[in-house]
Amino acid sequence: MSRTTVHLAVYDTFADWETGHTTAHLTQHGFRVRTVGATTGPVTTMGGLRVLPDLALDDLDPDDSALLILTGASLWDTGDDLAPFAAKARAFLAAGVPVAAICGATAGLAREGLLDDRAHTSAVPFYLDATGYAGGAHYRDADAVTDGDLITAGPTEPVALAREVFARLGVLDGPRLGAWYRLFHDSDPAAYEILAS
Repeated sequence: MSRTTVHLAVYDTFADWETGHTTAHLTQHGFRVRTVGATTGPVTTMGGLRVLPDLALDDLDPDDSALLILTGASLWDTGDDLAPFAAKARAFLAAGVPVAAICGATAGLAREGLLDDRAHTSAVPFYLDATGYAGGAHYRDADAVTDGDLITAGPTEPVALAREVFARLGVLDGPRLGAWYRLFHDSDPAAYEILAS
């Protein structure tokens, strides 16, 4: 892929632990991670970290990105403040640029109608059902699901989210991808040998 910039959406209360594996390993494989906020004003993560976004959402163009990552946040469930991020995800998917969503961001995508006809997962089915979406028949009880350019994961699956992102972007594949997952998800020491070769 010629585009090597990945965009991580940041907003108040975003779950900062959910994308650590993804962003750290992408940067180790030649990608650059840029943060995007509703504005360029500072946001505070759920963990209390202050983040200054690199660019504002209105300035984000799918043509300049390899991937948009949306994390969970309390704000996904308390109003429409984050709806513009789901709308931007729609623009990314329409442009053929992948979107990865974990935890509460899946509810935002459900409200935007992006899960109505795509295989997906989340925390539990009734969490998405509460959004009033029409995609219940496409829900999969899995750690993470990739359907074309859309990757979804439940709140306890940051390593599975990273695995799907790496596969979609061609960062790791085959035995190395499986070994990476076994190392970081299962603490399998045998995976070290495969990754070191």
